[in-house]
Amino acid sequence: MSQHNSDSEVIDSMVTTQATTSTTTPITTAKKTRVKQQPLQHYYCADPDIIEIGVDEVGRGPLFGRVYTAAVILPKDDSFDHSKMKDSKKFHSKNKIQEVAEYIKANAISWSVTYESETTIDSINILQATQLSMHNACLTIIKGAPLIDHNKVKLLVDGNYFKPLTIYNSTKKMIEQVDYVCVEGGDNKYSAIAAASIIAKVARDAYIEELCLENPHLIEHYSIDSNKGYGAKKHIDGIKEHGITIWHRRSFGICKEFV
Repeated sequence: MSQHNSDSEVIDSMVTTQATTSTTTPITTAKKTRVKQQPLQHYYCADPDIIEIGVDEVGRGPLFGRVYTAAVILPKDDSFDHSKMKDSKKFHSKNKIQEVAEYIKANAISWSVTYESETTIDSINILQATQLSMHNACLTIIKGAPLIDHNKVKLLVDGNYFKPLTIYNSTKKMIEQVDYVCVEGGDNKYSAIAAASIIAKVARDAYIEELCLENPHLIEHYSIDSNKGYGAKKHIDGIKEHGITIWHRRSFGICKEFV
């Protein structure tokens, strides 16, 4: 285990009718009903010998700061409370998501959080930086556990693109590709991917919080503490007035105008 470097709502439709007399029925306002979150799938493959690693990223879109990724192996049995898992974006309480993140770290078989800096993002682009961070997170787990046979690993990657991860097999003296599957909306489907999204988000939020504490002007000028570096109005207005900082991504949006 290491760190490297609302519920949906649906409106029930209701029909109003008019009587054949001059009196009409009262109009009833449509009611909002909360949809209970469906439990996520515990695993992709039922075979207990297949080691599934959930992989997700946080922070691809912001104008500011690092991109984080996480990789997580969860138990396939009932020793892990999968009901706690959901997409990190569905948490509305800082304390709750931190609590769940700690539960994951304490009960996962293995986990890893990695990141790439804004400098790397500007140098090789956000897609490649994200892939690099994902690879590092996975390799930290695979190489950190000698008993894990990479030929029995399956990566469950959130999204629709993943650059294949390869590992050198010293016994066969050849490079082998680690099996993987891309799952669009994976953090809403599989517990391991949701778990990765949760610990990655908590790690990035902690990084932003620490940066703001050490550099109060990030709050005063850009409201980074609340927008987390995304392109909110106060952030954009701050860039227009004060320019960019050393932590802004110079290859992103409005930031390019200040390079």
